[in-house]
Amino acid sequence: MAGNETHPIHGQGSLSDRELQIVELVAAGLTNQEISEKLAISKRTVDNHISNILTKTATGNRVALVRWALQWGKVCIDEVNCCVLPEQRENQET
Repeated sequence: MAGNETHPIHGQGSLSDRELQIVELVAAGLTNQEISEKLAISKRTVDNHISNILTKTATGNRVALVRWALQWGKVCIDEVNCCVLPEQRENQET
């Protein structure tokens, strides 16, 4: 996937692949500093991404963001609220 590809979200703009990646890391419990280290980007860049994500998803904080991500199927935490992704289905059929 291209780095600038976007994914539509309910009633708002769209999240880029990088923003979705950051949502997953937030849902995994990482701090902004830990996210910056994992992705090799500055903490300020992570802060900006988080701010943009909160605006796009109309969530006010990280907890509301994780709830939004679970509700709309953007993240899977310990196989809770998970669906089988197409690529996983293909692997299971072989």
